[in-house]
Amino acid sequence: MLFDIANRCLQFYFKATMENVSLRQIDQGDLEELQRIGKETFSESFGALNTAADMDKYLNASFSSGQLLTELNDNETDFYFAELENEAVGYLKVNWGKAQTEIIAPNMLEIERIYVLAWYQGMRIGHQLYEKAIEIAKNKGFSKVWLGVWEKNRRAIKFYERLGFKAFDSHDFLLGNDRQTDILMRLDLNG
Repeated sequence: MLFDIANRCLQFYFKATMENVSLRQIDQGDLEELQRIGKETFSESFGALNTAADMDKYLNASFSSGQLLTELNDNETDFYFAELENEAVGYLKVNWGKAQTEIIAPNMLEIERIYVLAWYQGMRIGHQLYEKAIEIAKNKGFSKVWLGVWEKNRRAIKFYERLGFKAFDSHDFLLGNDRQTDILMRLDLNG
């Protein structure tokens, strides 16, 4: 009985929380918040599976002010925050055209990052960010979406498989000095 009450309270909390999550496009004024959440979510996701030196090298390069400002100013890249009570709890980064990390095909949008703080995972915030990426792809007339996911990140791979993504190739991803393999996955929006 006590378990049922606790479970109902959690379900109510998650539903109420999810309804209060808003998505907002990120601009240059959000640089520090993007750096914070980018580093924090990446560290939560991969810190325990990589050396501190490799993590530091990657985080310092990928989330430097200069790198993020370049990306924020790119007309073929969009960032969005998922916010709860005006606090960023996750974010999305999509690329198209020459901004893609790899040019797979001209009619594709790349989902480069979908990250949610560990405390807020399981509340479907990642799914809301994914839906935003699909909306952007459709609005821009893309017929396919692709992404790369670390071969050891089974949770993310299963998430994308449930959404209909299929593996089609792989590529190297350099995390610090560690050469890792990302599985490339794509989704056909027309079928």
